[in-house]
Amino acid sequence: MGVSDLETRPSEYACGPVDAKGPEELLITARKVWLGRTTEVSRALPDRQIRMIGAWCFLDHYGPEDVAGSPGMQVWAHPHTGLQTVSWLLEGEIEHRDGLGSRVRVRPGELNIMTAGHGIVHSELSLPDKPPTLHGVQLWVALPDADRDTRPRFENYPVLPKVKLGGLIGTVLLGELAGVRSPALTYTPLVGADLTLAAGSSVELPLNPNFEYGVLVVGGQATVASTEVAVDQLLYLGSNRKAARLASRHGARMIIVGGKPFEEEIVMWWNFIGRSHQEVLDFRTAWESRDERFTPVVSRDEKVMEAPPMPTVPLKPRPRRRTTT
Repeated sequence: MGVSDLETRPSEYACGPVDAKGPEELLITARKVWLGRTTEVSRALPDRQIRMIGAWCFLDHYGPEDVAGSPGMQVWAHPHTGLQTVSWLLEGEIEHRDGLGSRVRVRPGELNIMTAGHGIVHSELSLPDKPPTLHGVQLWVALPDADRDTRPRFENYPVLPKVKLGGLIGTVLLGELAGVRSPALTYTPLVGADLTLAAGSSVELPLNPNFEYGVLVVGGQATVASTEVAVDQLLYLGSNRKAARLASRHGARMIIVGGKPFEEEIVMWWNFIGRSHQEVLDFRTAWESRDERFTPVVSRDEKVMEAPPMPTVPLKPRPRRRTTT
């Protein structure tokens, strides 16, 4: 999986290096965005203040939604370049298909990573026999210049390592957390995990001081460091931290992402990540012409998502975060 960015007027996100500010607590409330006409998501990244955390450049949370009497997720074939999609379901089921021939039912507890690289086309659809509830997160990881044109691939990880610290239990999706390492393929130093705090618990979560981190609450409410964080709020923690305190009075579920600050300039627009306005325009032209870069999921006659018009002004690099004067 790896849901498309289906905004009809997608913002430009051209991100470049910025000096790390060290530990901080910046609370971001995710904005509501519709995926087509069927699924509403809360988009935490990119944000006007923080556009990336490590190589993580896109973070959506959707549900929990009752889909028993609705079509559920209906995201038709669309392209990607220069990124990995990281898909993690908390409840429900979606079918992933792509131009490599992959056809996988995405289920809770199973990690699915699609490396777009040079270019890939995929779709995510709720099937008629879907479970009644849909709840999950989808994330994108920007690929570094050395690997962004790599061949596309799709990988499923049905078993992932668990981390347990007092009243905290979780699954390490990518990278390493608290001495527990995931087998999932990564191209830059980063980490992602799904953590659940028991009611009344408080733990010190060890962190890598060379990473910057963010914590998104997807259920309940938690105190992260010294900030109260509710559902669909992302707390940016900055870098140079050896640990962070996590606590919850009534219990909470969180997605933590982190990584070494990504120093390359990128241009992210619609479903493409490139390095310049012209490159993104070339990707869009290739998609519109159904160039061989984008192998169809089923056939050239399948239903697809068409790219929106390009911005009227050139995409230009901006800092990875908004700076204040």
